[in-house]
Amino acid sequence: MPEVDFPVIPESIVVHLGAPDSNARNVTVSFSDYIKNVASSEIYPTWPENAIRANVYAIISYALNRVYTEYYRSRGYNFDITNTTRYDQAFVENREIYENVSDIVDEIFNNYVVRQGSVAPYFTQFCNGTTSTCNGLSQWGTVSLAESGLDPLQILRNYYGEDIDIVTNAPVQNIEESYPGVPVRIGDTGNSVKTIQTELNRISRNYPAIPKIAEENGIFGVDTQNAVREFQRIFNLSVTGEVDKSTWYRIKQYYAGVKSLSDLVSEGITIEEAQLPFTRQLSEGMQGPQIQILQYYLNVIAYFNPNLNLSPLNGIYGPQTTTAVREFQALNGLPQTGIVNNATWIRLRDVYSQTVASLPEGYSGDRAKLYPGYFLTEGTSGQDVRDLQTYLSLIGRYYPEIPELPVTGYFGSQTADAVRTFQSLFGLPVNGAVGPVTWYNIANQYDFLIETQ
Repeated sequence: MPEVDFPVIPESIVVHLGAPDSNARNVTVSFSDYIKNVASSEIYPTWPENAIRANVYAIISYALNRVYTEYYRSRGYNFDITNTTRYDQAFVENREIYENVSDIVDEIFNNYVVRQGSVAPYFTQFCNGTTSTCNGLSQWGTVSLAESGLDPLQILRNYYGEDIDIVTNAPVQNIEESYPGVPVRIGDTGNSVKTIQTELNRISRNYPAIPKIAEENGIFGVDTQNAVREFQRIFNLSVTGEVDKSTWYRIKQYYAGVKSLSDLVSEGITIEEAQLPFTRQLSEGMQGPQIQILQYYLNVIAYFNPNLNLSPLNGIYGPQTTTAVREFQALNGLPQTGIVNNATWIRLRDVYSQTVASLPEGYSGDRAKLYPGYFLTEGTSGQDVRDLQTYLSLIGRYYPEIPELPVTGYFGSQTADAVRTFQSLFGLPVNGAVGPVTWYNIANQYDFLIETQ
């Protein structure tokens, strides 16, 4: 079952001590200390406990919404939230923290409010209810509701609606910026691609000039590239078809905007939208196509580097694969964990691409070439597609199920059908795209037939 990108509680939060554009300092504090500070600045410790708890839930969810949507970072700022009530909620550096407020926050700081059916932290707008009023929670109003016997969830539902729930015991971890660190481009695959596809497809409902991406499958094909290009054109970015940092965060900004994620009438993010097709970290004990891709990259690199050992290409992350990962990490200045995180994966793909690019022309002789380093999908063209079609054409002579395939260098529907048939025949995931595992199997079958002719 795919992973779901549920929000996590950040270990720390960066607070700008002023309005967004002001020349004020940023301070980094632990998330729980931030909530204690805001609660001690916004409400009174003498209020009924249920009123305090309802307000703390609102404060947590408001802050987490800012972090989760990257509200300020997607606009080019280097902080998560401001300390001014004109824009956010009150934070007073080094202020005294009330003991009972501190105890309550310690108990519930990793709980937050959601609307049923959504995974996004709800934008729990609030005001004091006396000198200022709003459509959200009234802080002073919570006092009378608590005194009348309502519990914290009932108080929250009084203001935000009956379809409000509280997520409890969310994991706490260090949160890095969502941008993967390198531009995302055609031929790439992964959760970052899936995120782009989901967000662009939603944005296209408001900006119909952006073409729909047929499959949100985490594979960056020509249709994803076309959607990126049109988004860049509409929003006056360099039209490259690649998602660099500026394009990534502009997509984030408009996605949050069209879904009103930072508003009381938020559309929310469903579990289906938040699903991730790929496991975020690979480690010993896992198995499947992702592990085969990892092993393929490791083996090709190791073949040309005597300092690395080969790993069995069996799709099982066993001790030998862990050792191979550690050796690769050591050779490339990465923490030797034996676990493939984003940094290791990016470096692995870079080294693989450099290895393939350094090979002399004609290195493979009559045998199939190594995987070119990027996914081939419908709409792509070039010599790599021509090579793929050559291999499939020969294989098709021995497997009549594979449709006849002209060698044109263009990956059209005929090529996609031939790839799907091959994948089905050889027990591979059937998606019509050619990644490392499919290429490896096609190449092996082609080489076998060449040798036996």
